Amino acid sequence: MAVTALVMAGGKASRMKSKVEKPMLRVCGKTMLERTIRALRKSASVDRIIVAVTATTPITAQAAKQIGVETFKTPGRSYVSDMQYAVRELGLEIVLVASADIPFITSEIIDAAVSRFEQSKKPALTVMTPTATYRRLGLRPHIIMNVQGNRLVPVGINIIDGTKIGLPELDEEILLSDSEEIALNVNTPLELQVARRLCGE
Repeated sequence: MAVTALVMAGGKASRMKSKVEKPMLRVCGKTMLERTIRALRKSASVDRIIVAVTATTPITAQAAKQIGVETFKTPGRSYVSDMQYAVRELGLEIVLVASADIPFITSEIIDAAVSRFEQSKKPALTVMTPTATYRRLGLRPHIIMNVQGNRLVPVGINIIDGTKIGLPELDEEILLSDSEEIALNVNTPLELQVARRLCGE
C-alpha cells in the first residue's frame, strides 16, 4: 500500500502569538518541521512526503525545499479545507495527514497508524488520546470528541482514503495512544513551554 504523508504547515498560528512561523519554532534543538520530516523519513510505511504551505508560511516552504521535501501551496482557508484541496488537486490516494506542530511524532506511531488503517479496511483513521493523558501535561484540550462514551482528544495524525475525500462522512477507525509526547500538539505559548520542558530545555 503506497502512502503519501501530507504535512499541514500553513496555518496562521494566531494562538501562538509569535513572529516566527509555527513549524519553524524549535523544540529540542530542531524546528518542529524538521522533527516531523525526520519521523516520516524513518517510517517504513511512507513513500512520499509533501508539505502543505500557504501564503502565510513562506519561510516554512523554503525550509522544506532546503531539506529536499516537496511542497504544495494551498489557499489557506482552514486546516480541513486545505487538506481536502491538496488531496483533490494532487490526486492522492492513501494519505497520512500530520500536523507540523507535533514535535514528538515518531516513526513508530506513524507505522502503527498505517498498519491499523490497513487492517481495519475503513476509509479513515484518527489517532486520539484520552483527555487524562493530555491533562497530565498540565494542559486543557482544545477539542474533545465523544467516541462511544469516551472523551478523546485528536492528536493531529489522520489517515484518509483520498478517493473518498468528497464524501460527507467517512467510517473511521480510532487508534488510541496514551503517550504524553504524542498527545502534545503545540498551538499556544504554554504548549511550546511544555514541549521544551519535556526536552529539558
